[in-house]
Amino acid sequence: MLRQRIFTAIIALAVLGVVLFAVPVAIARAVIAVLLLAGAWEWGGFIFGENRQRRMIYVAFIGSLIALLYLNIQGQQVTDLVFVAALTWWFGALIWMFFYPTPVASIVVWLAGVFVLVPAWAALDFLYVQSPTLLLVALLIVWVADIGAYFVGKGFGRVKLAPKISPGKSWEGVLGGLTAVTLLAGVGSQYFEIGVSVLVPFCIGVAMLSIVGDLTVSMFKRNAGIKDSGSLFPGHGGVLDRIDSATAAAPLFALGLNWIGLQ
Repeated sequence: MLRQRIFTAIIALAVLGVVLFAVPVAIARAVIAVLLLAGAWEWGGFIFGENRQRRMIYVAFIGSLIALLYLNIQGQQVTDLVFVAALTWWFGALIWMFFYPTPVASIVVWLAGVFVLVPAWAALDFLYVQSPTLLLVALLIVWVADIGAYFVGKGFGRVKLAPKISPGKSWEGVLGGLTAVTLLAGVGSQYFEIGVSVLVPFCIGVAMLSIVGDLTVSMFKRNAGIKDSGSLFPGHGGVLDRIDSATAAAPLFALGLNWIGLQ
């Protein structure tokens, strides 16, 4: 399984590199939008199961919101408002986890998908337009946190993080992931010429929120009675299984560019 995960990750990274740095801007932005719409298809499965027609309606609904936002984004204030709304949602999701399992009405799952997917598209698109490198850095924080958590948790994990939501995750894994991100931020502070005292706390905050994103999507998957959101990526699952952490981390990273002097 690990070998398959690594092979899939290498292929996905190669494709991502081409999208971010080789293809025209319009195509890259379209790919980002399509990726989030694929996530909407999988989120529709949380609500409608295998009903393909209703899932397509949900995809069209999310696509319409993305298009509406795209056509009405006029300056930094609008994007910042979207990102603040996203962070408000993620804070609420964190509180929700403490009370899970709780009954979740379909309309709640429907609306939750809006707060997960639409701001995530806005943040990823915004970061790409600012600089493909910035988008890559945001994703790198998420990946490093995930990799560190996986290997430390696998080797030393004892204390469960959220056993009712994701039994495989541990507090030791969280500490491993945050330690890895701290090292990454230390290197990044030299590259971007930003003080360690600024970049390290910021990157740790982004990484911690990525964990909330991961657990939140896991919560909805568990509520729907499924293990993976899809099967697009062998060994990894579906689109949401790959971008769940980024959906929470990207809005914070995008909002914080001014705070840390990267914009």
